[in-house]
Amino acid sequence: MKGLILAGGSGTRLRPITHTANKHLIPIANKPILFYGIETLKEAGIKDIGIILGENDPEAVKNAVGDGSGFGINVTYIYQGEPKGLAHAVSCAEEFIGDESFVMYLGDNLLKKGINELVADFKKNNHDAVIALCKVKNPQQFGVAEMDHNRVVRLVEKPGNPKSDLALVGVYVFKPVIFDSIRKIKPSLRGELEITDAIQGLLNDGCNVQAHIVKGWWKDTGKPEDLLEANHLILDDIEPLNKAKIEDGVKVHGRVAIGEGTIIKEGSVIRGPISIGSNCSIGPDTYIGPYTSIGNNTVIRRGEIESSIIISDTIIDCGGKIVDSLIGKNSRIISRETLPKGYRFVIGENSEVNI
Repeated sequence: MKGLILAGGSGTRLRPITHTANKHLIPIANKPILFYGIETLKEAGIKDIGIILGENDPEAVKNAVGDGSGFGINVTYIYQGEPKGLAHAVSCAEEFIGDESFVMYLGDNLLKKGINELVADFKKNNHDAVIALCKVKNPQQFGVAEMDHNRVVRLVEKPGNPKSDLALVGVYVFKPVIFDSIRKIKPSLRGELEITDAIQGLLNDGCNVQAHIVKGWWKDTGKPEDLLEANHLILDDIEPLNKAKIEDGVKVHGRVAIGEGTIIKEGSVIRGPISIGSNCSIGPDTYIGPYTSIGNNTVIRRGEIESSIIISDTIIDCGGKIVDSLIGKNSRIISRETLPKGYRFVIGENSEVNI
């Protein structure tokens, strides 16, 4: 069995961050989102993985993942070019897949329990397809599966009046018959080849399509608030590790992961769960609160930060409080005057904010 990770999306809902960065490389708890997908496939025993690349900085993905040897896998890169829908992305991988079954995994997904059970079900019962589903509060924003007891009867992409709250979470297992179904479908009203239409074609042809209800949490990280929530979920399970130099008068509470070469300076308070990368400088007299991740080579002086993602190579010198923020690589936030109680930011790479 092979794996196929789709990492070609442009990430329009994450602008300005994605003006200069591939959304699949945005870090969650200081690890790119894409890496979680790779590890999930490997844990399910899949080591031959194709990665679909789009127009948004494909070389950055290749540089980050390489040939896959660092993960213990083999990687093949497949260029989609202009995005024409998920089914189109899958069709670009037909030569790579050949006559094998495969897992299709959207590269911006996070699944707490992984996909081991889903893959095992597919192999044991010889299904033509298995689709992962999760109950959601806003099904109109997703592809939705309509069920008759445990049987999938209909799939609808972003329905205006959803008849089900079971969303497709972006993880599927297919036999190669899916390529025949893709060839039969036409672009949807939004001009894309929808994977939901291709799966519906399997159902119409009498193929065996099985639903698998996801256990544990699932996050689609398509918007800034989703990234921050995903950061919360991952940090809740973080393994404590502290390689920092801790100066006198520093207080460290809870579960923290701090990289080598980082200095926590006098009078600072670090309250977990948090993740701080390598070669950072925190303080003096700085508070880093729960559910914050701070990337490598970042300097933070004064002030307070909570529930935020600070990507690497950033400088923050701010006497106020920053909360629920997503701050891009190589940014600067510098305080020039007395501050109010708090600021909220979503800023891209190479930005400078004077407040």
